[in-house]
Amino acid sequence: MTTLHNAPRNAPRTALRSALHHARSNDALRFLATHPLRFLLSALKAFRANQGLLLAGAVAYYALLSIVPLLILIAIAFSHFVGEQRLLETLARLLEWLTPGQSNALVHELANFLAHRNVVGWLLLVTMIFFSSLAFTVLENALSIIFVHRVAIRRRHFLVSAIVPYCFSLSLGVGVLLVTLVTSSLQVVASDGIVLFGHPVSLTGAVRTVLYLLGVAGEVFVLTAIYLVIPVGRPAPRHALMGALTAALLWEITRRVLVWYFATLSQVNVVYGSLATAIVVLFSLEALATLLLFGAQLIAEYERLSVPPRTSPPGPPDPPAPPAPPAPLSTG
Repeated sequence: MTTLHNAPRNAPRTALRSALHHARSNDALRFLATHPLRFLLSALKAFRANQGLLLAGAVAYYALLSIVPLLILIAIAFSHFVGEQRLLETLARLLEWLTPGQSNALVHELANFLAHRNVVGWLLLVTMIFFSSLAFTVLENALSIIFVHRVAIRRRHFLVSAIVPYCFSLSLGVGVLLVTLVTSSLQVVASDGIVLFGHPVSLTGAVRTVLYLLGVAGEVFVLTAIYLVIPVGRPAPRHALMGALTAALLWEITRRVLVWYFATLSQVNVVYGSLATAIVVLFSLEALATLLLFGAQLIAEYERLSVPPRTSPPGPPDPPAPPAPPAPLSTG
């Protein structure tokens, strides 16, 4: 009965709150459309204030520790469903997006490990599972600094923070399996070709274009999933998509610049020698982590424009003043 009485009373408040939030979101979108450079400058200042480059370096370092164990676990788990060579080719294609120009070296080391997979014991398996999730754990901590306004409102339970990296790693493994099946089917179609008006037509170029577009779409999907799942709180899907599209576009440009630089101008092999592969991979991961965190900073800045500042609730009333002491009696 209390709920029935309170529902009509709370309905106007809920409607008013929703209307205010919608109006503020429209104001934020209008500000972004009319002052994009001002919004970008504000995001850059906030990114610098949050030590974004330092956070990106930490994420890149732990990603370097996690990438090889994660690849080994994916190869061991899913090589039973698809051929090992086909899975390695898919991983090489995906690593070319993650570490431009260094995918062949990583896949070669992965193939050497798979050739001696019999030496993997339970202790090594548990160790690889632990190290494969470190990158996502550090990424969650870095995003909590950028989305500090969410952490101040709501904190995540430590068990959820412990489980999310492993669930995300498993999801990436399933995604690699699906990508392997799709690319294999498209390559079969490209090898067959079609006959159009009596002339054979090769589909290699079309399939290559489709694979590239699917790769970009998968890139945006993974970044959107990161912005939705990894940080505390859940943003609006359109906000996460906005940050993912920005980060993906910047990474596509940066990736091509890195490929050109390391192929033409770089002397990293002369300077670092046998450590060149690790240095290039670490540098690529730091560039990717910087753009990933900057996309999150764009989302955070837009949320600050969309959400009204929280006001502290009024405190308890001041205690009454003590009564004045009685005046002393005069004698005279």
